[in-house]
Order: sequence, then C-alpha cells, then structure tokens
Amino acid sequence: MDNSFSSEVLLSVLDKISRFPTRNAFCIDEEHYTYAQFGQCVSKVRSQLTKTNYSNTKVGLVINDDLETYAAIFALWMEGDCYVPLHPDWPMERCLDICEQVELDLVLDSSEKSRYENVQVLKTSELEYTVDCLEPKQGVSDDELAYILFTSGSTGKPKGVQLSRKNLASFIDAFFDIYPMDENDRCLQCFDLTFDLSIMSYLAPLLRGACVYTVPPDEIKYTYIGSLIEDVQLTFALMAPSTIKYLRPYFDEMDCTSLKHSLFCGEALHEDVTKAWSECAMNAVIDNVYGPTEDTIFCSTYRFNRASNNKSHNGVLSIGKPMKNCGMVIFDEQHNECAVGEMGELCLSGPQLTMGYYKNDEKNKESFFVKDGVRWYRSGDLCYKDKDGDIMYSGRLDHQAKIQGFRVELGEIEFHAKKYLGDKNVVCIAFDNKDGLTEIAIFIESEEFNTNELIAYMNTKMPSYMIPKRFFFVPVFPLNANDKTDKVKLKAMIQ
Repeated sequence: MDNSFSSEVLLSVLDKISRFPTRNAFCIDEEHYTYAQFGQCVSKVRSQLTKTNYSNTKVGLVINDDLETYAAIFALWMEGDCYVPLHPDWPMERCLDICEQVELDLVLDSSEKSRYENVQVLKTSELEYTVDCLEPKQGVSDDELAYILFTSGSTGKPKGVQLSRKNLASFIDAFFDIYPMDENDRCLQCFDLTFDLSIMSYLAPLLRGACVYTVPPDEIKYTYIGSLIEDVQLTFALMAPSTIKYLRPYFDEMDCTSLKHSLFCGEALHEDVTKAWSECAMNAVIDNVYGPTEDTIFCSTYRFNRASNNKSHNGVLSIGKPMKNCGMVIFDEQHNECAVGEMGELCLSGPQLTMGYYKNDEKNKESFFVKDGVRWYRSGDLCYKDKDGDIMYSGRLDHQAKIQGFRVELGEIEFHAKKYLGDKNVVCIAFDNKDGLTEIAIFIESEEFNTNELIAYMNTKMPSYMIPKRFFFVPVFPLNANDKTDKVKLKAMIQ
C-alpha cells in the first residue's frame, strides 16, 4: 500500500472534491461551503502561488477562521510547501520573531488589512478563481515539511516543532485504522490553527468527504460547541477536557445522542466528568487520546467503558496503548525500561516523531536520545504501565515538588481535594515562599468558602507535608490558547 503524503492526503482530498462537489465541506460562522467551492478556493490560491516569486518553501499563514485560510493550507501542500501559522491576535513582536527565525519571504493573509509590512504578502481573500489548479507538484519528498508549529519556550522565545509530510501521512494511516468516518459525518473543529489538534479536526473529515464545523473566534467556545452538537447533530468531536467541564452543568438539558465518536486530548481527562458525559453522549464511543505536538497530533488511545470499571490514576483516565507504528516506552533516568507498575518518563518513537525543533540544537539535545539504534523523544510525562500494557498518566515531571525532602506528586493532592469537593476543578502549584522553602498552593474554581473541613479531610488522606499552605478561590480558571488551564496566570496570583 502506498502510504505517501500525496496518496494518503492530497489525492484523497482531490478525489472528494470531484466525487462530492455539491456536498458541504465546511460550515464557517454558520455559512456552508461545498467541496466544489473549496476546490475553487484552493485553485485560486495555488494559481497565484505558481506566479509568485518566493524562494523559501516555508510560508507564513495568518490563521483566520475562513475558507481561504483552510484552502491555503492545501494549496501550499500541493505546491510542496510548508505552512507556519501566525495568529492574528498574537503580539506582533512574537509573530515577527517567528518570521525572523524561519526567514519567511512570503505570508498568506486573508485579513482585510494585513499587519505584515516588511515581508511579501499574498492577500488570499482578494484572489479570483479562474481555472482548476489542483494537481500536486511532482517529485516532492515525504521528508519535506508539512508544517511548523511554534509553541512556548522556557526561555520566552517560541520554539518551532517541525512535522514532515511523512509524519502526517503516518498519523492519518494510524487514525483511520481505529476511527471510521464517511461523507455523512458532521465533524467539530474547535481548535485554534496554531494547535495541532486542529489538523486532525479539519483533515480527517476532508479525507472522507465529511463536513467540518468550525467555531468562530468571537463566540463563547463552550456554549457554541454545545449548541453545534445539538443544532446540526454532530457525529464526531475531538475536544479538550475543559470543554465538558464547562458544559457539565447543562448535561441534563443537552441532546448529544447524535455523537458517534467523542475524543478528548490536550490535558488530563478525569474519570468523574467522563462518566457524566457518557450518560449525556449516550451513543458515543468515548476515547481519551494522548500525544504531544512532537509526535504528530496524538499517538495513543484509551476507550472509556460504560459497563465496567475504568483504569485511572488519581482520578485521571489511562492514556491507553500506542496507535499503529507508534513506540511508547517508560524509561528511568538511566534509560532502562521500567518494570510494570514502576513510575518513569514516557518516551516516544516511530514514524510520527518530529525530526526536531527548528534550528534549536540545545533543545534537540535535551529532548531526544538514541538507544539501541532507536531515536526517542522525552515527553516530560510521568507514567507507569500496568500488567495489561495500558499506560497510566501521573502528571508532568515538572508537576512534582520536593517538600521537606519528600517527593510529592501534585496530582495526588488534586485528586483528594476533588474527591471531597465533588465537581469543582482544582489545581495545585508548588512555589517558594519568602524564606526560600517550597510550599503548595491550591486553586479552587469556586466562590470562597471556609476550608477547615477540606483541610481536615485531606489530613485523613495524606501526610501533613502534602497539605496545601495557601488557598485561592477563582470563579473561572483562566485558559491558554490551547484550552488548557493557564497555570502561569494562576501562579502569578501567589504573592
């Protein structure tokens, strides 16, 4: 079987454009666009690319929520180019830093007025369709890049994760090995295009002739998603767990019976909210999927079981077993494989694994290693494997703290606090007090209440050094651009 990027992705999308011209490919801001319209939009961008003078195959893409932006991705891929997302709401300094790092000499922008003045800009919304231009460029290697996603760097400088056409084709092959989809599906795309979960959310449906429903950036995301599920009877949805945390008060009122597949990724998925969601989305297969950007979208799956007990650690569902061709091994600090039940760092290998960070030798040396001829990525996730081979997620290595010489997993404290508080969200953060000693602060998503009974309960479950010393009440936890709880903002509240 030919698993090349051209056959797995480009030719498959072309096939759907020709086979389903009148079916809807996208619904953006409640306006539908057919596969024929999508094909024409791809053609007009591609035609102009062939007439534009640029030398760098890495091309900036301003990620607006419109047809031109999605079409530009495929136009670039057909031309053998790689897209580099630039967010319209990011500080210009950050965007220009990315442009400088990648030495971009072309930016595609559908905005009414572009912010980019010192680089060549192709305004995709002003182009006119004249003729089909959809044949993929010949001779483009699968080792060429498909996209570079810039994520936050510990130094404050964004770091670029490079994903090749081969990486993406390998993911698509593994994805459809598990998840069926056809032209009758209606699929949610709720992620920012700077976040790699968006790629599965638009690409998989287009490869099967389904319709992609996006979430406009000016809408309240969670209420809009809830309405979409009901109003258009979505059948396939990948969401961050925070989505159902916010929707939980409305589960009894929601009709989610149309959902056939409900996937969660991006942060820890707790068993209690998943059980409640399973009763709301009663017909859906519910999977917890896991994977960092460095391993192309996600690389493991765990299926929630309504009929029996589910595997979890500190209330967090297992991340399951690796997908097709994905390597997942838990190593100790000496790179020895951990025994069953032994905690260590989860490391990843296989054809979905990135070639590395863009022009960042220091970070590459820190994040990758070779053992017995196999190249591994250090995920930074603390895990252990059970006797069945399922992987339990315990938290980030940097989500541990040493208190009075004891190694403490902050996830364990969160688990016991949540057990007492019911459906309230909690986050624990380690910090150094004015005397330079490490203490634990707990943030509770709630109006303020007396914590004496909570402290008394935690004292029956944990040693005294694990009991938080500071309590903060936040009505609604702040979220970052990837829909994860923004722990940086929470930590800034500690005085």
